[in-house]
Amino acid sequence: MGRESVVVVPDIGDFKDVEIIEILVNPGDTVKAEDSLISLESDKAAMEIPSSMGGTVKELKVKLGDRVSQGSPILTLIVDDAAAEPVPAAAPGAPPEAREPQAVAVSAPVPSPTSAPEDVVETPAAPAATAAAPAVDRAEPSSGHGVPPHASPSVRRFARELGADLSRISGTGTKGRILKEDVQAFVKARLQQPERASSVAFGLPEAVEIDYSQFGAIERQPLSRINKLSAAALHRAWITIPHVTQHDEADITDLEAFRVALKPEAERKQIKLTLLPLVMKAVVAALKTFPKFNASLAANGEELILKRYYHLGFAVDTPDGLVVPVLRDADQKSVFEIAAELGEVGSRARGRKLRNPDLQGGTFTISSLGGIGGTAFTPIVNAPEVAILGVSRAQTKPVYREGAWQPRLMLPLSLSYDHRVIDGAEAARFTAYLVQLLTDIRRVLL
Repeated sequence: MGRESVVVVPDIGDFKDVEIIEILVNPGDTVKAEDSLISLESDKAAMEIPSSMGGTVKELKVKLGDRVSQGSPILTLIVDDAAAEPVPAAAPGAPPEAREPQAVAVSAPVPSPTSAPEDVVETPAAPAATAAAPAVDRAEPSSGHGVPPHASPSVRRFARELGADLSRISGTGTKGRILKEDVQAFVKARLQQPERASSVAFGLPEAVEIDYSQFGAIERQPLSRINKLSAAALHRAWITIPHVTQHDEADITDLEAFRVALKPEAERKQIKLTLLPLVMKAVVAALKTFPKFNASLAANGEELILKRYYHLGFAVDTPDGLVVPVLRDADQKSVFEIAAELGEVGSRARGRKLRNPDLQGGTFTISSLGGIGGTAFTPIVNAPEVAILGVSRAQTKPVYREGAWQPRLMLPLSLSYDHRVIDGAEAARFTAYLVQLLTDIRRVLL
C-alpha cells in the first residue's frame, strides 16, 4: 500500500479566500498527474487545481462553496511511489504569471522537496480562464452527488470559452473522457437548433428577496390571475422582440366633428360611439396598404406569415388587470357595428365572462389611453403580432395652417414594432399614412 499525502492549494498569486465552484473527484477515484481536482473562482479569474502526481483519493477535506487560500488542504491521496508521475518543474527563470491579476493564465512552480514536508504535496494551478469566461460547469455533480464529467483542463477551458455545459456532453475518449471534438460536436448540434436556443432567451439573474418591512409598514397583496398571465407574456415579448416606437400626431379636428355628428344616430341605436371605432377603420385601411404590419414572424425566423384577415385586438382595463380581446373581421363591419361589439365585449371583459376564442387570433392591437390621459407611451408588442398602436388623449394645440395659427385637436400616436420584421422607414411611412387617414377619414374610401 502506498503512502498518504495531503494535497494542498499551491501558490496561486495574490488570490485569497477563493471560492470552490467545482469538486471534480470523489473518494475512491484514481487520478493521474495533471488531472483536475477542484475549480476555484475569484473576482478576477477562474482556475482549476490539478494533481501533481497519480494516486487514489482517500478523503476530501473540502466541500462545494468553501473558500481556500494557499496551503489549504484539498484531499488525502494514497500515492504509489512506483507509479507516481510528478509534474516536471517549471523552467528556471519562468515569469511568475500567477502574481499578475491581468494575466490570462495562472501557474505556480512545483516546490522543491525542502520547501514542504514529505507527506504534503503542493499541486500547481492549471491555466485559468479569464474573468469574462462563464463558469458553465457550476451545476456539474460534485462530491457525493454523482460522477463529474471526465475531461482534461484544456478541454474544460475550451468548453467554458464556448459556453458549453460538460455535464450534457457524452465523451468518446477512453473511459468516457470528453475530448475537444466532443465539445465541438455538441456546440454544432445546439447551433442547428435555433428554436430551442431562443426559448431559453437570456440567463437573467433571479430577483433578490428584500425584507421591506425593515423600512416601514407594508402590506402583501397577491396578483390576480390576469396579472400573472399578462406579466409572463409581456416579459417574454419584451426580452425576445427588439422594440422600437415611432411617435406622431394626427389632426383629428374634422374626425371628431364627424363623430359628434353621428352621435344622435348612434344613440337611437343604443350604441356609444367613441373615437376608437373610427381609429379602427383607419387602421384597417393602413394595414391593407402596408400588409407587413398585419403579419407574424414564422417560428423558423426565416419567413413572414402575411394574414389576409383583420382581427384587431383592443386593450380593456378591468378591475383584475389588462386584457386584450379581439374584434374579428374589422374590415367587414361598419363603424356602428364595431362600436356595438366593442361595448359588448368590453362589458364581458369587466364581468370576467370572456372565453378563450375572444382572446385569440389577433393580427394587430390598439391600446387606447385617451380616456385617461398622457401624451405618449411605448406599448409592448402583443406577440406573435409584429406591431401595436398606442393612442393617447387628444389635445387642442395651436397649429400653423393656411398662413395662420389655428386651434386644432391633435391625437398622439405611438407605434411600437418588431424591428426584426419592420424597419424604421416602413414604420414612419405607416404612421404618416395613418395620420393622413385620421386627418381626412374620407381617404378610407379610396
